[in-house]
Amino acid sequence: MRNHLVVGGVALAAAALTALTAVPASAAGPVLTYGSLGGSAVAVGDTMTASLLSGTNATLYSTTAGGTGLKCASSSFTGTVSSNPTAPGTASGSLTGFTLGSCTVVNTPGVTGVKSLTLTNLPYSDSMSDAAGLPNTLSAGSSGPIGATVVLNTLLGSVTCTYQAAGSLSSNGNNTNSTLTFSNQQFNKLTGPSACFSTAYFSGTYGPFVDASKAGSPSIFVN
Repeated sequence: MRNHLVVGGVALAAAALTALTAVPASAAGPVLTYGSLGGSAVAVGDTMTASLLSGTNATLYSTTAGGTGLKCASSSFTGTVSSNPTAPGTASGSLTGFTLGSCTVVNTPGVTGVKSLTLTNLPYSDSMSDAAGLPNTLSAGSSGPIGATVVLNTLLGSVTCTYQAAGSLSSNGNNTNSTLTFSNQQFNKLTGPSACFSTAYFSGTYGPFVDASKAGSPSIFVN
């Protein structure tokens, strides 16, 4: 009887192990999902958009400490998804539009206003990683390095300042509110009079980051 119970127990254990191993492991999800963390995959070709986080400004200051330069109450970007691999990994895209508007001067002697602030040489390449900090990197596209043109009103008339990014533009994602934050991304002056500061540092928080190709424009998450 004892031997029968032992043999029966081994048989049951073996059967249970077979049943467990027969269940396939859950497949890993994609880097980018919409609707929720771990939700539906963002499709290649989908349009991604984001505007400034409500109540915030995008800034272009002359130092990393801020306080002198320009601030813009309106800004948004638009791009398309080029790849969305299985996580962990890096999704890619193309940033086709990046606008800034409603810009004003902050503590800048001799400058009375901002006519325009335009990012140039679009489109930019965009990489979206699920590594620690959810780094997002914009880099030069086929049109050349990331640049910016600022037209200022001064006491002596309007002046044009041109800038080039010191490298790529880096930001970090936040899945809590689907935002991307740029902090003190450096631009160096190429042309322009002394009214144009020699170095400019760009900052801004954008969100929610959404999939505009889906009904209701659901938020995008990085897994």
